[in-house]
Amino acid sequence: MHRDQKLEMLRRVPLFAGCPNRDLHEIESLADEVEVPAGKVLMRQGDTAQEFFAIVEGHLQVDRDGKSVARLGPGDFVGEIGLVDGGPRTATVTADSPARLLVMGRREFHSLLDGHPGIRLEVLEALARRIRGLDGQAVH
Repeated sequence: MHRDQKLEMLRRVPLFAGCPNRDLHEIESLADEVEVPAGKVLMRQGDTAQEFFAIVEGHLQVDRDGKSVARLGPGDFVGEIGLVDGGPRTATVTADSPARLLVMGRREFHSLLDGHPGIRLEVLEALARRIRGLDGQAVH
């Protein structure tokens, strides 16, 4: 993919949309673009977390304990929980359709959060929403 195309793709991901061009160039150097077929398992519940995914095109199915908990689409992201706390994956995520994703490994993800407080805040807010959604009985 041409560099300008990748930057334009980054701008379409809400997590990165508000970033100035210099930040987008840095993020572009941290993220790889991948295309996956429908049915591709991106992570399995219980496995060690290695990657963060932002969805550019397509949909991902999120299952926890064998039950569907979410269907995510363009602009959504997954994989942050295990990378933030170093624990195992909390869900299995499978491409529900062919998908184009931006992928960052653990080191790149932490570099992104360290260098971009606005993105860090957005990731942490999404993390809090997901925790609330997993345990509706808990006092938060």
